[in-house]
Amino acid sequence: MKKKTLFMLTISLLVLAFGTTLLTAQEAEEKKEEEVKEVYQFTMDIELPHTAPKSQGRTGTCWCFATISMMESEFMNAHKKDTVDLSEMFIVRHAYSDKAENYIRFHGKTNFAQGGACHDVINQMTQHGCVPEDIYSGQNIGEDDHNHSEIGKVLSGMVDAVLEARRPTPIWKDAFNAAADVYFGTPPESFTFEGGKYTPESFMKNHLDLDPDDYIEITSFSHLPLYEQVLLKLPDNWTFNDEYYNVKVEDLSRIIEHSLKEGHTVAYGGDVSNRHFSSRENGYAIVPKDEKWEDKSLDEIEAEVEEPVEEKEITPELRQEQYNKFMVTDDHGMHIVGLAHDQKGNTYFYTKNSWGIKGKYDGFLYMSKPFVELSTTALMVNKNVLPKDIKKKLGL
Repeated sequence: MKKKTLFMLTISLLVLAFGTTLLTAQEAEEKKEEEVKEVYQFTMDIELPHTAPKSQGRTGTCWCFATISMMESEFMNAHKKDTVDLSEMFIVRHAYSDKAENYIRFHGKTNFAQGGACHDVINQMTQHGCVPEDIYSGQNIGEDDHNHSEIGKVLSGMVDAVLEARRPTPIWKDAFNAAADVYFGTPPESFTFEGGKYTPESFMKNHLDLDPDDYIEITSFSHLPLYEQVLLKLPDNWTFNDEYYNVKVEDLSRIIEHSLKEGHTVAYGGDVSNRHFSSRENGYAIVPKDEKWEDKSLDEIEAEVEEPVEEKEITPELRQEQYNKFMVTDDHGMHIVGLAHDQKGNTYFYTKNSWGIKGKYDGFLYMSKPFVELSTTALMVNKNVLPKDIKKKLGL
């Protein structure tokens, strides 16, 4: 009897212990699920063909990476299954020559830096064509990543020296181009690619089949006339003769959405300097409505909320105010390749960055509709897929 009682007691204790262990494991699993639950949960609605994120390295050439990425997607859209890897530095190298000429002509009273705009890519493609990355990488300094820290200073020093001498010689530009070629490599005049022989111009025309005239830039500011071409005064708009179409604030996001739905991606230029932009740690960018979030980072916001926060309605007045205060400026260029929504139904633009395959979403991020409407300085779009009413207003 005692043995039976002892046996039953042992079984009961084992069951109790085992049951407790199961309960503890279940609770631990539930707690783990709670801990990893994302405050912002994104669902993709549209993702258009695109190449993998690249790294601009230690350069200020995001404008070129964003626009070249868009051109790669345009090629993929036209050829369906094909893909192409285009050289950013072929464009950057040629742009430097034009920047130098411009800088000298304006006696140094204009911008000579690594930055630029989407139209710089289109201008260089029009003048010089383009080439595959395998043909011209522009990496001639023996490093794995792009690094223009020295290049920029040396080339800047040269044009400043020309101005300081007061009387430019007939060969100053030859000297400048020779130095640029040492750093970047001499751009090819002809090459062989996939069994075909090309010049950079014929490669763009016959292989890529892209028409530079198809691409226009859009902006939105209340100090400029609506639905007309305007000069956008930003430091990196160094050419002074490339104009943007000025539209209403709400047109910006509408144009992007319409373009994506029509199968064409969009190049984005805008501000990313505020604390509510984060492509690495958080992977999204927002404009919180509540003032209590103004001085808090996305990490701090996430620690206090369980779902996406309400965002501001972006007005022309707010955009203009932040532009006037240099809070909306041309910090960075990226490539919008898709459309998504969060668990509350809010719209986001799925965006490819040029900081390599890094961060929460492996080189991509989600920019909210209000963020894009507030922070965009300019968009590059294919004019053929603009909404019909906007296209008519712009006279296209």
